[in-house]
Amino acid sequence: MFRADVHNMGVPLTEITNAAYTDPRQRQLFKNIIYVGALSALLDVDADVFEKLFSEQFKGKERLLDSNIQALHMGRDYVKQHLQYPLGIRVRRSDKVGNQIFTDGNSAAGLGCVYGGATVAAWYPITPSSSVPEAFQKYCDKFRIEEATGQHKYAIVQAEDELASIGMAIGAGWNGARAFTATSGAGISLMTEFIGLAYFAEIPVTLINVQRGGPSTGMPTRTQQSDLLSCAYASHGDTKHVLLFPQDPYECFTHSAAALDLADRLQTPIFVMSDLDIGMNQRLCKPFDWDDTKEYDRGKVMTAAELEAGKDFGRYNDVDGDGIPWRTYPGTHPKRGSYFTRGTSKDAYARYSERGPDYIYNMERLLKKFKTAATLVPQPLLREAKEKTPLGAIYFGSTSPAMREALDVLEDGGVHVDAMRLQAFPFPQSVLDFINSHERVFVVEQNRDAQMRTMLINELEVDPAKMVRVLHYDGTPITARFIVAAIQNSVATLKETV
Repeated sequence: MFRADVHNMGVPLTEITNAAYTDPRQRQLFKNIIYVGALSALLDVDADVFEKLFSEQFKGKERLLDSNIQALHMGRDYVKQHLQYPLGIRVRRSDKVGNQIFTDGNSAAGLGCVYGGATVAAWYPITPSSSVPEAFQKYCDKFRIEEATGQHKYAIVQAEDELASIGMAIGAGWNGARAFTATSGAGISLMTEFIGLAYFAEIPVTLINVQRGGPSTGMPTRTQQSDLLSCAYASHGDTKHVLLFPQDPYECFTHSAAALDLADRLQTPIFVMSDLDIGMNQRLCKPFDWDDTKEYDRGKVMTAAELEAGKDFGRYNDVDGDGIPWRTYPGTHPKRGSYFTRGTSKDAYARYSERGPDYIYNMERLLKKFKTAATLVPQPLLREAKEKTPLGAIYFGSTSPAMREALDVLEDGGVHVDAMRLQAFPFPQSVLDFINSHERVFVVEQNRDAQMRTMLINELEVDPAKMVRVLHYDGTPITARFIVAAIQNSVATLKETV
């Protein structure tokens, strides 16, 4: 049943494409362009807007340009011949967006990696992350080529598969470069053994995960937040990884740059947990900013002068009490500071060891480093309700715009909810304090199995009964309407049981 206040208009896209094209692939591709053409006529958008975009997209590929423009006008012509147009609702041409910019998260992440100092990108194509390294290359071509010599100050490798791409990125990080790879959930599954190596050998690397619907091939062109557990505990054995949760393109920029700093500081893999909704959709966000006086945090790197002066170097020795050891770059000193990089157990001086005390020392030190990470990652942001309330909500990432709207609607309806937006894992003490200060906490996320709720319960040892699931996972972006209905229904049920 259609809603009474929604008017439906039909455009036979399949019929039009079947009549115009015989090739199945062309039918599939041009159906979308015909749809855009039809919509542009209904909304009174000039065709030249799209023709200009096509000319930019297909520059130097006139055959593709002409065929896309032809498909665009097929849709426009159908509307003009068969439907009343334009609609009462119109799209007005405007460049007035206030102090905001219009961009997508993948482009922002690619630019963030440039500003964050990345010089190596190794990747294998996968939807919806491929445009991250493509954007990185575009911006490197602009910012990383020496004018005088034409020398490229970066390396971008499209590897033969996901295993090779993460291996190359880890190798570059071991050698002192800032390196990253971009992938999605299926790629993470293939990379997990290498991720475990980087964790245990303590090699910096950044992974930008643009999440999509899973498992297996899943829904490659739909969005979810369903890789939390697979990334937070990637690899066999006991591992814990740092995750960053950007909410929009601006934070894809800032978090990608921050991830490179954190990877060096913590000597470990760092995940930027974007998703298709943020990564591929154009969004308004505040303009990117950068402090040109900023210096990259390369972490604890022992110099040749320190080694020459006789400073003790134990690659896995915790001399500062924060779980983070000192490292050296290859070739730092001709005789001192070398060590054997291994994925096996070792002692504090990187010597092979299967002694129980040596293994426990390293595993406990890695836990201490993870606790240190909780103080270094972006901290949660709190939004307090206008009235004191026993209800709280935790959310993160692309859920944020819908959540902000939902909180306003709930408040207007007399349901007051304090809210905390998570920006990273591990969780700092403030998250536990927030949960403990409320009787019920709604955990809003876009996956079936309440993965964030599971992590909160597992890491903070909170009472599962007070953590209420709000789960949306049909592949479309979560809406304020969905969140409001879920929380209102839960509140009504709570009242009935009291």
